[in-house]
Amino acid sequence: MWDKEKEIKLLTAEIDRLKNFGCLGVSPSLEALRDENTKLKYRLNFLRKSLLDERNKPIKSMININGRLQKLFGEAIKAAYPDLENPPLAVTPSQQPKFGDYQCNSAMGITQMLQKTKEQKVNPREIADNIVKNIPDNDCIAKVEIAGPGFINVHLREDFVSKQLSNLLVNGVQPPAIEKRKKVVVDFSSPNIAKEMHVGHLRSTIIGDSMCRLFEFVGYDVLRLNHLGDWGTQFGMLIAHLQDKFPDYLTVSPPIGDLQAFYKESKRRFDTEEEFKKRAYQCVVLLQSKNPDFIKAWKLICDVSRKEFQKIYDSLHITLIERGESYYQDMMKDIVQEFEERGFVQVDDGRKIVFVPGCSVPLTIMKSDGGFTYDTSDLAALKQRLLEEKADIVVYVVDSGQSVHLQTVFAAGQMIGWYDPKVTRVVHAAFGVVLGEDKKKFKTRSGDTVRLIDLLDEGLKRSMDKLKDKERDKVLTAEELKAAQTSVAFGCIKYADLSHNRMNDYIFSFDKMLDDRGNTAAYLLYAFTRIRAIARLANIDEEMLQKAAREAELILDHEKEWKLGKCILRFPEILQKILDDLLLHTLCDYLYELATTFTEFYDNCYCVEKDRQTGKIVKVNMWRMLLCEATAAVMAKGFDILGIKPVQKM
Repeated sequence: MWDKEKEIKLLTAEIDRLKNFGCLGVSPSLEALRDENTKLKYRLNFLRKSLLDERNKPIKSMININGRLQKLFGEAIKAAYPDLENPPLAVTPSQQPKFGDYQCNSAMGITQMLQKTKEQKVNPREIADNIVKNIPDNDCIAKVEIAGPGFINVHLREDFVSKQLSNLLVNGVQPPAIEKRKKVVVDFSSPNIAKEMHVGHLRSTIIGDSMCRLFEFVGYDVLRLNHLGDWGTQFGMLIAHLQDKFPDYLTVSPPIGDLQAFYKESKRRFDTEEEFKKRAYQCVVLLQSKNPDFIKAWKLICDVSRKEFQKIYDSLHITLIERGESYYQDMMKDIVQEFEERGFVQVDDGRKIVFVPGCSVPLTIMKSDGGFTYDTSDLAALKQRLLEEKADIVVYVVDSGQSVHLQTVFAAGQMIGWYDPKVTRVVHAAFGVVLGEDKKKFKTRSGDTVRLIDLLDEGLKRSMDKLKDKERDKVLTAEELKAAQTSVAFGCIKYADLSHNRMNDYIFSFDKMLDDRGNTAAYLLYAFTRIRAIARLANIDEEMLQKAAREAELILDHEKEWKLGKCILRFPEILQKILDDLLLHTLCDYLYELATTFTEFYDNCYCVEKDRQTGKIVKVNMWRMLLCEATAAVMAKGFDILGIKPVQKM
């Protein structure tokens, strides 16, 4: 979906560039040129066409070597054992060089299948031998060996690996090939109006943004949705309190900057003043009936919250399209009617409920007073995403506590026929809670929820302290120091979250996340700047590297060159795995492995040789400089998917 803010930025740049309308393929009259709306329209059409052309360009994808090998071994197994249905196919990178580069471990599984289904006693080494004999001709396997009880060790061809690295350097880091361009809806962040964002929203925001970045990189059409809590009974008490405190709110904008305090005041009154509570319920009814004065009050409250949320999103470079619960209000009546017409509704004490097979808790789609619920809202949202947006994949990045509720909503969507899970993927990407270093729920010393804005400010402060401890303020300009501070602070906060399996709780520790040793953003960001500095110190610019990438042969004779080359080329298979399971820590683990593999290479293989007396450069081993460049390019793309912004100097 086209983002309005992005559109305006693009338009501003385009207006500077376009000097006349000839390039737009139209020749409007002078009167039309004077009309700003017409100008805007022509430029919009041009920009949309440019964007469409860009999206439809053929993508030069990187080869997923693991995927290529799986295809080859899949064909070999089918040829060797054509009668077996769904035989196991297991191809993984080898953990030790003596076992080759990849291993196929299917022989043992096929042995068990033959014993169960055919009652045949077969030696797994024989099965491995049969598989090997049927491997099709290919350009990637140099040789295979059978080891132990039927392990097939695969050695890659050096010229194949060298060619893939050259392609990467010439074409840039490209996504793995995908079958078709899918429409993806990702529901993430989702704070509540009139409440401040806290660490729970941080996890959803960071994880959801990174998933979107991955989907976008592989070429999917992604709709980033912020399902704000912007409707419901709490607005009754907020509007009633607004009327009392600022009776002229319709004509004079009320100074309600501290919405958290405003919310607490209205909640206290709601809980203690019976008359106020009664009026709050009346305000809800008037809001739901779209009374203009009450809609204006609601919008005022939403706007104050929205501005506060945007400060967080701007700091973390997060883009979202807001579509709160209010968006689905007009659809809810139809949802209830649809479930009633299909005979799925039961009435219980005036409530309309739906029992979904296999689910322990029913959905309440209408309260006894005729009002709708979160269940109704979530059903309406699911239907809209499936049937109107025509999504192929819908991802809900919501905490684990909502698992039962969401699984029930998804099951209800299947039951009523909105989607078939074999065709459309609807998934709850659950995550655990953030714990303090005491391993209890992360809170302030006074026991309050940690405000997200405070946490980000603390990150910036500690990041600057760390940089000054390392005396980086003495070698960097003020601008470079500021960029490094932001990169480290927000990079570390994001990476600390994403490097843990999202399903688990994780302990929030600034000391650990800012440590420049081990699997942390600080270590990886420092490693990246060191790699980028190698070419600078050797006086090699981008143009020279590009020329070498096109002309020079990548030599991989040294075992550390070979190890690094293979590690670089595993990037597409890592991304494919994450597309399958949506577990982003796999990418973090890979980037850490890539950085440590590079260090091994750099310690053992001279990239730049200098005279020991004068320090002058004697020789530059260009093929090794290209390995440095390929490593940095993959790391940069990995950072981009994680939402981390590296800097050239640190």
